[in-house]
Amino acid sequence: MPNYQLPILMFTKILVSIDDSEMTQHVVDQAVSLAKATGGSLMLLNVISPLDEPYFDPLFIQPTILYTQLPNETRQKSLSDWEEFKQSRENWLRSLCESAISSGIKAEFSLNIGEPSKMICDVARAWDADVIVIGRRGHRGLSELFLGSVSNYVMHHAACSVLTVQGAILSTTKTSQDKEVETSN
Repeated sequence: MPNYQLPILMFTKILVSIDDSEMTQHVVDQAVSLAKATGGSLMLLNVISPLDEPYFDPLFIQPTILYTQLPNETRQKSLSDWEEFKQSRENWLRSLCESAISSGIKAEFSLNIGEPSKMICDVARAWDADVIVIGRRGHRGLSELFLGSVSNYVMHHAACSVLTVQGAILSTTKTSQDKEVETSN
């Protein structure tokens, strides 16, 4: 009987997509464990969506419509707030990256601006990632339809493997007063 050896699937370049949700640390921990098991390196990625964040980037406003109508002080304040927000995200990413490095993992980070779903796939392709590790919040039904699902988009459009880290599954239940309430299972 011939001695066939099955190829070992190795994830050497692990892209870790994170946001500022409560499950970020869990996603990072899972990615660090995977990197330790495979000898891989991490890239921690955070994508800022300018219109979803507390300090939107004024440059994303249509210049011919609103931007020129904002008073100069308001424009300067918006730009200052936006830069401060980006700097705080970069510091946060640096801290997570240093933590991974201190545990013996080669790691780097990237802060990008754009639409998260597409940007994650684009960065994974450009970095030549072997796998994307991404959290999934557990929205179902109408919540997922209306809120969208970054992880769902990534699973269907990424050029590499995707590992989803499940968060608490949210389900809708009716209370005694017939109000719908999202609960964690």
